[in-house]
Amino acid sequence: MLGKQIKHPPSTNFDTDDDSHPVKRLKRAESSESLYLSDYCGAPRDDLFAPGNDDALLPSELGQTSLEAALPSIRTDKEAIEEYEAAQAADMQERSGQQNWVKGKSSIYVDAFNLALETVLEDEAYLFNEVELATFANWRQLNYEAQYLYVRLFLRKTSAWHRINRLGYYSDIADLPAAVQILLETRQLPPSSPPAQQSAGELGSSEDITLGFSFTFADRSEDKITTLEEASSLLQLDELKAIAKEAKVNGRNKQELIKALQNASKSQRGLSWGDSKNEDIKSSTRVNGYSYNEGSDESNKFLAEKGRGIGVNRDDYFVRKILLQTGSCIRLSIPALRLFERVHLVFYRSTEWTEKSLTTIILSRISRRNFPDYIVSRSANVFPSRSVLIEFETAIRTQSAVDNILESNGVYKEDGFQKVIDLFEVVYPRWKLLLGEEQRKEDCVYTSGEGAYLRRFSPAWVYTRIVHKAAYVLGRLKSYRREHELLTELLSQRLFHSARRGAWYQRKALIEEHYMAAIFPSCEGDAEADKKQWKRVALRTCESGLEDNGCHLIYHYDLQKRITKLERALKVVKREQHDFGHVLLSKAAERVVRGVQILKDGSTEPRTRSESVGPLRGTQTIWLDQREGGGECRVEAMCLSWYRDQGWKGYHSEGGIVRTLFAYLFYDILFLYIPNVFQTSYQTCPLDLHTDTFYSSRASEINRRLIEISNGGAERLITELDERGREMKLCVVGLDWDFEKEDLLEIVKCFNGEALAMICKVMAQEYRQRGGGIPDLFLWNPETKDAMFVEVKSENDRLSDTQRLWIHVLTSTGVRVELCNAVATEVRPAE
Repeated sequence: MLGKQIKHPPSTNFDTDDDSHPVKRLKRAESSESLYLSDYCGAPRDDLFAPGNDDALLPSELGQTSLEAALPSIRTDKEAIEEYEAAQAADMQERSGQQNWVKGKSSIYVDAFNLALETVLEDEAYLFNEVELATFANWRQLNYEAQYLYVRLFLRKTSAWHRINRLGYYSDIADLPAAVQILLETRQLPPSSPPAQQSAGELGSSEDITLGFSFTFADRSEDKITTLEEASSLLQLDELKAIAKEAKVNGRNKQELIKALQNASKSQRGLSWGDSKNEDIKSSTRVNGYSYNEGSDESNKFLAEKGRGIGVNRDDYFVRKILLQTGSCIRLSIPALRLFERVHLVFYRSTEWTEKSLTTIILSRISRRNFPDYIVSRSANVFPSRSVLIEFETAIRTQSAVDNILESNGVYKEDGFQKVIDLFEVVYPRWKLLLGEEQRKEDCVYTSGEGAYLRRFSPAWVYTRIVHKAAYVLGRLKSYRREHELLTELLSQRLFHSARRGAWYQRKALIEEHYMAAIFPSCEGDAEADKKQWKRVALRTCESGLEDNGCHLIYHYDLQKRITKLERALKVVKREQHDFGHVLLSKAAERVVRGVQILKDGSTEPRTRSESVGPLRGTQTIWLDQREGGGECRVEAMCLSWYRDQGWKGYHSEGGIVRTLFAYLFYDILFLYIPNVFQTSYQTCPLDLHTDTFYSSRASEINRRLIEISNGGAERLITELDERGREMKLCVVGLDWDFEKEDLLEIVKCFNGEALAMICKVMAQEYRQRGGGIPDLFLWNPETKDAMFVEVKSENDRLSDTQRLWIHVLTSTGVRVELCNAVATEVRPAE
């Protein structure tokens, strides 16, 4: 449902677009909770805060829903689906005694779709009214092939028209025309009960987006396509060029050709269906296997509307010509489509879902994997009422409209910015109202930490993100006064998007330092005094950020730098200045490892650092592993071999060791019962692990475990879980069973207990933020009882902020960290 626009609720008197059909669902590289990272304009270069994504996901989790992140890593490719169907065939044969299973009678797509529907209706049917429940009943009456066709189209561009003769599901659907006809049938619905009072987020009542007295699962192109823009979208480029040639218009691409056709159709009239030039359309025509005759019902209907021999505008002419060329097309009907999308929103407990979402759970069920024992509590109170669900859904669509404007091709235009501001002005009053309501729930209703989970499904959660985006837009428009007011309001609430608080403090301090003095000049007219006054305000803002427990550590360094600069500008006396010497980021000891580099471009001259700043920065270099076989390898493997020659044992794990140790040591705490965090039986972690509330909800248990680890209890914890789970290979987040038990026990013996406890505490507090940036290599020496992390850098690499923070955390706990610089003593061309 992301990437679609709907008309705004009638109660708001605002329409974002005249087109009620959603646009293409966008594939996003970030979750709906990801911080929008763009530099604010207008600020001096040294004052632009570094883009730190406090909501960043692990690389393996990009684009996943919250539920998917908690499921095991499984194959979802074609082979995995074939394995599922084979398992279904074997099961069917065992239960029914059938010797042959015919493909086309079961599909993972249909099974997963129906699993989601039945699961939602089992516990949360109260979220759907009588008409919607009747729609689900009609769905159950569809035969398998019609359901299969619907689900496959559901996973494609759901707003697009599809040529029936190009659907290509003949291997799965024996009678495709019959399946299409079933979806096109008009079905009756019971009269709906009197509508309840419309909430601020209620969907509009337009017939094309709500279920009425009747509905269809799919629309017919002959009934719905009336504009040249819609019709031309069905054509491929070469087909569109042929139409444009007849119309004598030109264009370099599809968009230009469509626009040229539209302009021509508006400016010229006079073509008649009775003209001799159009005999090819009057006569019997067969295109792509579909016949259209002059006397057919379709032609008669069109001619009756336009009148035989009467001039028809070129728009109608070309629409008809395009439809004759494409043949019949279908599109999923918007009312039913929206309803099923709402079902998936409820099922996946997420603002985003993908084809992988639809199949992950069902593949988990048949993957013969072993999951930990925990209490599943699929909460039925995520959405307390239908009106809350509808408002949440509408808020998501509004949020998607904002995202589409800001992320469309990376091009920012003032008219787009104004649309964002208009959307913000609509939701702002509702946001303020909901903030008060959610605070009352937090104080009086929520217990056992469940509020942290349930708040994510409040419309206020989505509205807060829209307000956050609006603040960014106001900065781009140089409306610094209003942006400052919004940032102040965002910081005054602590319930929603607390992980963004550091960015809000940074931006608020920047505005106060550079712009507020000009916006609020004093009566005395002393510009310098005004600047000093606002710099003092900015200083207090930075101090508040450092004192705020909700401000993540990743922002502290920038706030500290700003404080130091402001105190210098204000000439604060030395004894009153802040001293951050004790919290400066620690640096790793540097080491140089030399080896033979391989260049793939045929050159034998390695590029210097200045030359590699361009396209080579961040790219992988290739080296010879002279110590272990002499084959080509990455720079990390080459350096690891060098350290092994020095007596170290180790892995190139990039955090795998740390995550595995955390899973071993906190296994029982990970799967401790907390309301709402285990929604299925196939999770590898609680749903709140990647949020700020994981630590606070289990603070007493976590703190006791940290004390136990500090006192040397890690070996016992590892041994107990390994004996219980290694043979079954329990699916636990971060736990890699490829690491041998003996190695893990040696590693914890080489770790100081307090250091290991501090690393685990950082992971428990910020598992999502700390998932990346851990040094590449982990080394230990059983003889000297030493452990060491090594970050490997070749000439094309630079340390990232998260890597610097991890180096600081590790060195501050007493763990040895080295920055290993790989230097080429010889450069050879690739053979």
